[in-house]
Amino acid sequence: MEKNILLIVNPKAGSMDKSELIDTVSRIVEQRGYQLSIYETTGNDDKEEIKRRIKEREPWRILIAGGDGTINLVASILGDFDTTLGILPAGSANGLASNLHIPDELEQQIRIALGDKTYKIDHLNVNGETCLHISDLGLNAELIKNFEDSPIRGKFGYFLQSIPTLIDSKSPFTFNIEINGEKMVKTGILLAIANAKQYGTGANINPNGKMDDGKFEVLIFTSFDIPEIINTLYDKVDLESGFAECFTTDHVIITSDNPIPFQIDGEPKGDVNKVEGSIYPQKLQIAVP
Repeated sequence: MEKNILLIVNPKAGSMDKSELIDTVSRIVEQRGYQLSIYETTGNDDKEEIKRRIKEREPWRILIAGGDGTINLVASILGDFDTTLGILPAGSANGLASNLHIPDELEQQIRIALGDKTYKIDHLNVNGETCLHISDLGLNAELIKNFEDSPIRGKFGYFLQSIPTLIDSKSPFTFNIEINGEKMVKTGILLAIANAKQYGTGANINPNGKMDDGKFEVLIFTSFDIPEIINTLYDKVDLESGFAECFTTDHVIITSDNPIPFQIDGEPKGDVNKVEGSIYPQKLQIAVP
């Protein structure tokens, strides 16, 4: 049976020109004798259009050229479909691709995306939306919102927004947390619900994270020291330092008296008073190196 490939491209993700990517995917898919169809997201009714194309084409593999938000969009549709995702990281921050060790070179990415080695990962239900990677409340969500409003893309754009975000931040925040049968109140700059280990910036905030264990981590970052905050966003977190507390669970409820900036997989979700996170029962299959 002929294999159908659906390539989903977010033309606005990151700063790279997607035409070379599309040409390279087309060439490699043609060499293999597969059939390729391409959908470019528009920001209008993408979910319904992608769902329609999956039903129509019944793709053997779905390749996604975009960032974490684009991958999240497609993953949120796949509960009713049995297919494997291939990731071609093309966003400003590509946290999921980094966690899965997807290389930087495009042709390698494509060969992995079309390859036989796959990995089934957990995904989370956070406030009724899919989360594959990391959701958080507080400083990083403020940073992502400021980055979205900035004309400068890529990791450099994130870095440029760090200092003004720190200066203007509403932190510290107070989090009321229900987890593992306990209730607690914590104060900090950031609370992360992490399925993965690291942000797209490369910061390893969750050294204990495993994406296939049926659990996720809740991390509360408590220090207000600016060098440590910068390390949180761009380096590795030392959980032994007392700067962060970590809890492993499969369900959490966080509330706050005042609304707190919130993001899911790099997409700002506004300011919220409540976040609830749990594990979806089914896993998501992704092509990996």
